[in-house]
Amino acid sequence: MSDFTLHCFAESGNAYKAALMLELCGADWQAKGIGFFKGETRGADYRALNVMGEAPVLVHHRAEGDFTLSQSGAILIYLARHFQKFGHETEAEEFEILRWVLFDNHKLTSYTATERFMRHFRGKAGDPTAEFIYARAKDAWNVLETHLRGRDWVAADRPTIADLSLCGYLYWPEQIGADWSDYPAIDRWLQRLKELPGWQAPEALMPSGQ
Repeated sequence: MSDFTLHCFAESGNAYKAALMLELCGADWQAKGIGFFKGETRGADYRALNVMGEAPVLVHHRAEGDFTLSQSGAILIYLARHFQKFGHETEAEEFEILRWVLFDNHKLTSYTATERFMRHFRGKAGDPTAEFIYARAKDAWNVLETHLRGRDWVAADRPTIADLSLCGYLYWPEQIGADWSDYPAIDRWLQRLKELPGWQAPEALMPSGQ
C-alpha cells in the first residue's frame, strides 16, 4: 500500500492542488478516482468519507492508523508540515501563505471553479448568473496579476503552498475563459511552476471523473 491515497478526479482543480503537492514532494501516493460526473460524491459511501461531499480527500496511511483530511487548503498545510517542503520559514511567511490560501479558497478558486462548471461543463455562457461569477473570477485574476508584477512567487522568495493553491484551476485557460496574454505576470508565474522538478498536468496525475 502507498503511504497516501488521494480520492480525486482530473477535472478538479482542488484535487490537482493536492496531487501536484504530493508529486512535487516525491511522495509515495496513489490516486483513487471519483466518478464525480456520475454522482459519486452525492452517494452515502462518499459522504461517509467526507460529509461535505467534496474532493479531494487525502488518506495518510500511518502506523498508528489512517489519518483522513479533506479541503485542499488543509491538505496542503498538512503535507507542507509532513514533508517540510513548500511551507514557511518565518512567522511572517506563515501568515502570508495563509492569507493567499484563504484568498484563493474564498475568491480565486471559488469563482473560477464555479464559472468554469457553469459556462464550460453546463454550457451556460451568457446566463446572467454565470457571467456575474465570471466577472468576479476575472476580478480575482486581476488581484493576482497585480501582486505578481515584479515578483516570482506569491508569498515568499520561493514557491510555497500558496502558489500551488492558487494555480489549481489556471492550467485550463480555454475552459475558464482566460487569455493569459492579458495577464503576463500570471502567465510567467504559471510557466515557472511548470519548470519545477516533478510538475505534471492534472490529466497526467489523476483519472477522469467522467
